[in-house]
Amino acid sequence: SDDGKLSFDEFKAYFADGVLSGEELHELFHTIDTHNTNNLDTEELCDYFSRHLGEYGNVLSVLEDLNITVLKAMDKTKKDYQEASNLEQFVTRFLLKETLNQLQSLQSSLECAMETTEEQTRQERKDPTKPEVLSIQWPGKRSARRLQKNNSLSANNPHSSTGWIEEDSQWMTQINRLQKLLDRLEKKDLKLEPFEEEVLEENARSHIMIVQNQMCVIEEKIEEFRLALKQYVECASTLGGCLHISIQKLPSSFRFIVYEFWENNNAWNSHLQMNYSKTFQRSNVDFLETPELITTMLVPGKYHFL
Repeated sequence: SDDGKLSFDEFKAYFADGVLSGEELHELFHTIDTHNTNNLDTEELCDYFSRHLGEYGNVLSVLEDLNITVLKAMDKTKKDYQEASNLEQFVTRFLLKETLNQLQSLQSSLECAMETTEEQTRQERKDPTKPEVLSIQWPGKRSARRLQKNNSLSANNPHSSTGWIEEDSQWMTQINRLQKLLDRLEKKDLKLEPFEEEVLEENARSHIMIVQNQMCVIEEKIEEFRLALKQYVECASTLGGCLHISIQKLPSSFRFIVYEFWENNNAWNSHLQMNYSKTFQRSNVDFLETPELITTMLVPGKYHFL
C-alpha cells in the first residue's frame, strides 16, 4: 500500500512461490519480523536476506555495476548517434544488439535454473500441505496454477512428446510438452479454423508458426546430441512466444523430428536470434550426418486473452 512496510497479506502476495504452504509463509514472515510489529520494514528485509546472499552477493553487486555502465552507454549513444557517420551508426547498432543478445542469453539461463530448482523442490517435498497460491505474477514467471501442478504424464504414456525421455524422469517432468500446451490453452481461446477471408500481411500476428526440423544424427554423437537438444528445448520453452515443442525419434534409426509451435512469425524469428538457438545450430554441424531439413508453415489461428 506504499506505506513503507509490508503486512502479511502483502508479503504473501509477493513472496509466495507456489511451493511454500500458507503456514510456512507465516512462519517465514515472523522470522523476518524481528521487531515483532506484524509488519516488515526495509531494515528487517535487508537484514534477513543479507545473511543468506552467499555467492549471490557478488552477483547482485556486479548487476548493480552493470546497470550503471549500461545506462552510461545509453546516455552517450543518445547524444552521439545522430551526428555519427553511417559506419559508426552501424557499429553502435551492432553493439546494442550484441549486448541485448548476451543479456537475453543470461536471462534464459537464469529462468532455466529457476524452473529446475522449483521442480526439484516440488518433487522432493513430502509434506501434503497445500501450497500457497500466488496472488501476483513476477515478470517471466509461470502462473501459480502451473507451479502447483503435478506431472500428469508417465514415462510409458504414448502421448509423451519424446520417446527417449523415458530414460530421464526428471527431464520428462521439466519439459512436459502436453502440460505446457494445456496451460496455454486454458489462458487463451485458440481457434484453428480458417477465416472466411483474410489477407496475410508480412509477419502477421494472427497466424501460428509451425516448424518441422528433421535431423539425422551420427550414431557416435547420439548422446551428445540428446543433451544439446534437451538444453535447447528447455531454454526455448521459457520464451513467451513458444506454445509447444514435440520431439519424435524414428524407430530403428537415428533420425529425429522436432515440431515447434510459435505464436507468430515474429516470435519464431526472435527465437532464432537467441544465443541458445545459435549454439544448438552450431553444434549440429558436428552431430548430424546431413544438414538439417527445416520446413515452416503459417497456420491461421488467433489468441483471445481472457
